[in-house]
Amino acid sequence: MPYVTPSHPAPAARTGRPRGGGGRLRRLVAVLAAAVTLATGAALVAPTTEARAAVPPAAAALERVTNFGANPGALTMYVHRPAALPANAPVVVALHGCTQSAQLYADNSGLNTFADRHGFLVVYAETTTANNANKCFNWFQTGDNRRGQGEAASIRQMVAHATSAYGTDPARAQVTGLSAGGAMTSVLLAAYPEVFAAGAVVAGIPYGCGVDVISAFGCMSPGVDRTPAAWAQAVRDAHPGYAGPWPRVAIWHGDNDPTVVPRNADELRDQWTAVHGLGQTPDRTSTLAPNNTRRSEYVTVGGRTAVEVNRVPGIGHGTPVAPGTGPQQCGATGTQHFIASICSSYWITRFFGLDGTVTEPPTEPPVDPPTEPAACWTASNYEHVRAGRATTTGGYAYAKGSGQNLGLYNTFVTHTLKETPPGHYTIATGSCP
Repeated sequence: MPYVTPSHPAPAARTGRPRGGGGRLRRLVAVLAAAVTLATGAALVAPTTEARAAVPPAAAALERVTNFGANPGALTMYVHRPAALPANAPVVVALHGCTQSAQLYADNSGLNTFADRHGFLVVYAETTTANNANKCFNWFQTGDNRRGQGEAASIRQMVAHATSAYGTDPARAQVTGLSAGGAMTSVLLAAYPEVFAAGAVVAGIPYGCGVDVISAFGCMSPGVDRTPAAWAQAVRDAHPGYAGPWPRVAIWHGDNDPTVVPRNADELRDQWTAVHGLGQTPDRTSTLAPNNTRRSEYVTVGGRTAVEVNRVPGIGHGTPVAPGTGPQQCGATGTQHFIASICSSYWITRFFGLDGTVTEPPTEPPVDPPTEPAACWTASNYEHVRAGRATTTGGYAYAKGSGQNLGLYNTFVTHTLKETPPGHYTIATGSCP
């Protein structure tokens, strides 16, 4: 079987627990998934060559937890517990990408660095090839992405066990994950909004996008364009009758991600801003060092950021890390899909409010510095649509945000689009750098 990246959704029939739809349907899905993998797996991904120098030092093995309660999703629970874990500590659930393991994600993502520094427990959930042939969380299967069912229910049980066994604060549970783990993060935020105060989706997908193997591929690329109201309704339908408060959501995505295309960052923004009753125009924008990651914040009436989007320039599919020992550095790049760029775990920890900093809400949203450069993109209409900078209707392409007609949706018509504010594209008229 060709190498498959961490978002590849091909499942295998699961043994040891009944699944909805019966064994015949499970075998059919497994056969279909295998066929899709063989036919398209190699085309989806050409494995990237990354620096191998920054291999982490020998990391402490995670602590495996058995008998953590009901486990309908047949997952494995591990924890990283700091030497001095305070009472009522926060807990962060971390979800690996496909072909990865809990230990590999812990060794390279940098989360444990900040758990040790700030005193919170990290729960690493791990799936197996028995659940999915490529060790992907089954974010697209209804037996696993619904409240009270499968993998989602198992992870929720891990959070409850963390409270009873380690004394964590149930009001300060967060979740983050990469790729398929990012998509499962979306599942947990929608299915258990009363459990998770916040989440961070890294190279992931909106909740409610995929319902089977074929549609999951479409969610990954070219992505699915829905209205904010439609995306928000999918979240509300995941827990009918729940009226809030809703989790805060941070979105991280590489500009050059060919596997889970950047359009998904826009759709995730649309989903969660609409859930929070906010518009899709950012209230604050800024850039983050060291690589000018573009941040857009969507702020509540009280001044708190409910949703933020972080667009990482120049990287493909993976978790942005910044190896080193500085206060804003973390992680390692010795394994594929951990990309030298910016320490996303530092900023995610900060977004979760776990770093001890207290920021007073501004009395009014600040404006962007007038000298901040706009981002520009020159590509065919086909590539603009694929990257999420444009949409297509009736054979024509339209710039996302402005709605400008770009002409025929094909590879022969080329435009330069200017992005300002983030997520809003217009045809450049000579003002691009």
